[in-house]
Amino acid sequence: MTGFETSKVTVRIYGQEYTLSAAKGRDRIIAIANHVDEVIRRLVEQGADGSVAKLSMLAAINIAEQLYTERQMHIDGIREKDELRKDVSHYQQLWEEAKRNHLQYKEDAKIIQEQKEAVQEKLNSKCIEVENLIHNAGEREAVIRQLELELEAADQEIRSVSSQADEKSEMIRELREKLKEIEGNYFELQMENIQMKGDLEHYRNSQL
Repeated sequence: MTGFETSKVTVRIYGQEYTLSAAKGRDRIIAIANHVDEVIRRLVEQGADGSVAKLSMLAAINIAEQLYTERQMHIDGIREKDELRKDVSHYQQLWEEAKRNHLQYKEDAKIIQEQKEAVQEKLNSKCIEVENLIHNAGEREAVIRQLELELEAADQEIRSVSSQADEKSEMIRELREKLKEIEGNYFELQMENIQMKGDLEHYRNSQL
């Protein structure tokens, strides 16, 4: 079924009547015949002459040329559509890749931020340790200064009583023992202080 009933249609082309089979629809056949008539008359206006058969042949060639041109344009259009479709596909791939790169960048940025926070937390912990070392070093220096004062006072006391050695020999012995004890404590604190200063310098250098 074509959707149209086959019928005969009489058309006029350049003054002559033709009976055609209207299998594709009466109106369409009439429109085609009018187009052929228009082409022939335009050719005559442009200077073409000859019999109806010759003019019809010229019109057929003219119409075929138009059809070929339109067909070529249609083919070119299809080719352009294919190229556009390829371009669209290419840009879609680029867009998807850009989205993947963006997501990867966000993930990398998150990891870097977490690493930065971990390093900052470690740095803060080290700073607290350094501050504690500085505080302890200050306390130990104060103790050392106190011991130095005590040592100096004991030395002065020994010198003051040395002239009375006969009467206070026992006191001198005790004072000397006390002096040795103080000297031993002083030496141990000096060594601890040197060790703490070394540790402090190491922590400071590690933060640079």
